[in-house]
Amino acid sequence: MILYAKSLGVSATVLGIIAGMMPLLVIFQIPAANYVSRVGYKRFVYGGWGVRVMFIFGMALVPLTGGFLNSTSRLALILFLLFGFNLSRGISSCAWLPWITSLVPSSIRGKYLALDAAFVNLASFVAFLLAGLCLGPRPAPWQFAVIFAFSAFMGLASLVFLKRIPEGETPEQARASTTSVPWLEIARYGPFRKLLRMNVAWALSYGGLGAFTVVFLKSEAAMTEGNILLVNSTTFLGGLSSLWFLGSRMDRLGSKPILAFSLMGWLVIVTGWALLAGALFSPLLQVILLLQFLMGLGAALVNMANTRLAMAIVPVMGRNHFFALFSVVSNLSLGIAPILWGLLIDAFGSLQVRWAGFEWNRFSVFFFCVGFFFLLTLALCRKLEEPQAASMEELLRELLIQSPQRVWLRLWPRS
Repeated sequence: MILYAKSLGVSATVLGIIAGMMPLLVIFQIPAANYVSRVGYKRFVYGGWGVRVMFIFGMALVPLTGGFLNSTSRLALILFLLFGFNLSRGISSCAWLPWITSLVPSSIRGKYLALDAAFVNLASFVAFLLAGLCLGPRPAPWQFAVIFAFSAFMGLASLVFLKRIPEGETPEQARASTTSVPWLEIARYGPFRKLLRMNVAWALSYGGLGAFTVVFLKSEAAMTEGNILLVNSTTFLGGLSSLWFLGSRMDRLGSKPILAFSLMGWLVIVTGWALLAGALFSPLLQVILLLQFLMGLGAALVNMANTRLAMAIVPVMGRNHFFALFSVVSNLSLGIAPILWGLLIDAFGSLQVRWAGFEWNRFSVFFFCVGFFFLLTLALCRKLEEPQAASMEELLRELLIQSPQRVWLRLWPRS
C-alpha cells in the first residue's frame, strides 16, 4: 500500500497518515469493549474480520480505475476504503486479546506467542516474496490490483480457519454488569500504568520505521518496488527466527529481560540506518538485508514479550476493558508516530550538511531522533513490574553460555 501510494506521487506526510490509520482507528475499541461480553468473543471477531475483507476487494479495483480517474481521485478512494477497513478492524480487534487469553493457559503463553509469531512471519515472508515477484522493476497498476485481490481471497480463506477456533469464556459479572467503566482507575493500576508508559515510548520509536525505511530505500537507495518488497521479506525471516531465539525461554525467564535485551538491539539497528542515511557507508545490499533481518527479530521479540506481560498483569475482572485501553493507547501512539515523523522528514526535506564526513539530511535526522526515543523506552522498561522475572544477567548467561554449551554437547561425538 505504501508503494502504491508512492506511485501516485504523495508526500511523506500522506504516507505517514496511511501508515498511521490502522493503529489510530483502534481507538474504537473503547466503546466496543462494552459489547464484547454480550456478543461473544468469536462472533465479535468473525463479524469484523468479514467486513474488512470486503473493503480489501474494493481496494483491488482502485488501481484499475486509472483510465477515468486521476491520481488524486484514486488516492482519495484508497484513503476512504482504508478508513473502512481499519475501522472494522479496530472495532473487532477489541475481542482478540481477551479471547486468546481465555483460551491459552498462563504456563504456556510464551510458547504460544512464539509459535504464533513464527507462523505469521513465515506467511508474511511468502506473501512479500510473491508481491515482490509480481511487481518487478516497474509495476503497472494491474500488478498492484493483483496483489490486493490476492490479499482479499486470503482474507476469505482465513475466515474458514477463524470459525474453527473454540469460543472462550467471558466473566459472568462483566456480561451482566450495567455500571459505568472506571477507565481512570484502570489506567492508574500501578503495573498496568508503567506498561502503558513504556508502550507509548515504544510506539513513538517504532511507529514510523516500517514506512520510512521503505521510502528511504526508494528515494535514496534508488531501489525498485519489486526489490524493496524482496528486501523487506527478510524482516519476516528475522521474525521467524524469534521462535529459535525464545523457544520456552519467555515462560521461564519472563518478559522484562527480553524487552530490555531487544531494546538495546534496536539502538544498534537505528544507528546502522543512521550511518547509511548519513552516507558514512554505501547502501550495500548485504548491510540492508542484515538490518531488515534484525528489525524483524527485534519487533517480534518486543511484541511477544509485551503481549505476554500484559496477559500476566491484567486482572481477570475487567479484562476486556484493560486490554481495550492497552490496545488503544499503544495503537494511538503507533498511529500518531508516522504522521509526526512524516512531518519531520518533510520539514527537513532540503537539508544537506556535511560534518566530519557525515551528512545531516532528512533521513539521518529521522533515524537519530528515533534512536533517542528507543533510549527513553529502555529507561521506562527498567521500571516495569513483573512477578518472578529473571534478571538481564540470567538471560545473557542463558544465551551466551548455556545455549552454546547445549549445542556443542549435542554435536560432540559419543563413543
